[in-house]
Amino acid sequence: MFLPKSRLFCHYGVFMNIRFTAKFVPILAILVFCSVNTFAWDDVGHKLTAYIAWQQMTPDARERVFRILINAPEDSHLSTPYDAFNSRSDDVKKLELFMFASIWPDVVRNRAFEVRNEKYNQSNWHYGDIFWRQEGGKANILADFEGAGGFAVSKLSDFEKIMRDPSYRDEEKAIAIAWFLHVGGDLHNPLHNASRVTDTEPEGDQGGNLFVLVPRTDDSFGLNLHSYWDSIISRVKPRKNDDWDTRYLAPIARKFMKKHKPLSMNGRLNIGKYAAWNLEGFRFLNSVVYSDIERGSPPSKKYQKRAFRVSREQITLAGYRLGETLNRIFAAGPN
Repeated sequence: MFLPKSRLFCHYGVFMNIRFTAKFVPILAILVFCSVNTFAWDDVGHKLTAYIAWQQMTPDARERVFRILINAPEDSHLSTPYDAFNSRSDDVKKLELFMFASIWPDVVRNRAFEVRNEKYNQSNWHYGDIFWRQEGGKANILADFEGAGGFAVSKLSDFEKIMRDPSYRDEEKAIAIAWFLHVGGDLHNPLHNASRVTDTEPEGDQGGNLFVLVPRTDDSFGLNLHSYWDSIISRVKPRKNDDWDTRYLAPIARKFMKKHKPLSMNGRLNIGKYAAWNLEGFRFLNSVVYSDIERGSPPSKKYQKRAFRVSREQITLAGYRLGETLNRIFAAGPN
């Protein structure tokens, strides 16, 4: 499968759930340093977006989406987190399946599941590159730049069409819902909207992946600008006591929604206008993401606070947009 040059970098997060024994050390070393992936928000960011979306959805929309997800193709493993036989409440189990759906497009990157990876992984669906330069303190879009941009914007339209079209089976809609949740969240991470072109990176900086903050060493995976923004929420608000997702994420999501109430964002939803979402994320890059930060230096506390504030707002807005879209498609019942 072709992997676009604009998003080649190594990431270890997908494989951290593999039992770490001496038997697997050589395999893990290969996976950690040679996997080719691209991530937006980590699982915390995506699941927060999904949690907020779920809170916006009507009971009818929730139930219809759940019934579709539970009928996902068996080889996708999308429905496997739902356990109908344990004693936890059904409401929580449905919510957690929905949150898992939002990270499923990252889960299928795991090459240890070869069939699933080959069938469902699509690396260039996660971003929509606008190529640009910083010149004179301004962000200038390079309209005629020939680069390997992603397909996030067009794919969101495709997923919406599948969800709306009654001729598609539930198993097809399940995959579309998972991708819609994930890519919709991706576009609210500013670094998944554009690639900065510089003399150092004439083909683009791969959404900040080539902007190294902490070099990788034998003892450290290092850190780049893209990964820093991916994980900003879990950096500021780390998980404690190995909590379940709902116990860990619910209080954070409620604070986000209290800070950015639905009514205050109603005028910004732009439902279905995915190119506008893409451009909106791009506008953060010059003044926020690439401002007051240097290669080879960890971000300052001031920068971290600013990154958290922007991410909090973007994740909340993403949740409102995705939840309202799913209401419009599914709230009236099966289509």
